[in-house]
Amino acid sequence: MAVLSTVVADRVLPVTLALALASVHLLTRSELFLTRLPRGRVLSFAGGVSVAYVFVHVLPEIDDFRKPMNEHPLIALPTEKEVYLVTMLGFVTYYGLERLTDRSAETSTDDRPTSGVFRVHVGAYAAHNAIVGYLLFHQEAPGVGNLLLFALALGLHFLLNDVALEDQHEAAYHRIGRWALAIAVLVGAGVGSVTELERATLGLLFAFLAGGIVLSVVREELPAERQGGFWWFTGGVALYTTILLVT
Repeated sequence: MAVLSTVVADRVLPVTLALALASVHLLTRSELFLTRLPRGRVLSFAGGVSVAYVFVHVLPEIDDFRKPMNEHPLIALPTEKEVYLVTMLGFVTYYGLERLTDRSAETSTDDRPTSGVFRVHVGAYAAHNAIVGYLLFHQEAPGVGNLLLFALALGLHFLLNDVALEDQHEAAYHRIGRWALAIAVLVGAGVGSVTELERATLGLLFAFLAGGIVLSVVREELPAERQGGFWWFTGGVALYTTILLVT
């Protein structure tokens, strides 16, 4: 029984969650999300959950990776502050992509980014998704509960990204982009199922991922036209923080 439980936790559950996360990109065009759910409130709540996950769960784990990172032969980060530079790099990288996309749309004749910018933009988020897929098989804190919390938070994060990318690229994203992101999760999971990076490199992936998550939340919550709500955002933060603290 113990062996079966280990197999489920280590293999079956990560594969199942990879499929579920990939499906997020395919389901946001469903009638339920587009017409029946209060979209702005859902996105605000999702943003709150993502923020709670980063600040209460991911950043403390990054700190746990600090010593292995300091001993990495290629990185050799000497202090705690340098470790968090990787998180900032993730934030800046994805912010730069957003600005590139916006500039491209501003200068085009149809108010949409060029095909080249579209490929770069979607490619960067595909890499982001591949990291998530990989981490499904390599959580710092083992256990089914931790893995489910990771998948829930990242699923809502994917929802934020999916809505934003479709708003920016419309038909091209619906036709190609969302499929590329869904496949990227599965590719990352496939790689994670057969390989294992050293702990310092795993910490870097966590740190870079955290920066990208923070950017997606800031991008979706700060614009004045977002029809969401502070209390829905705060509710997501409070609920998920409580879950993280009691589990």
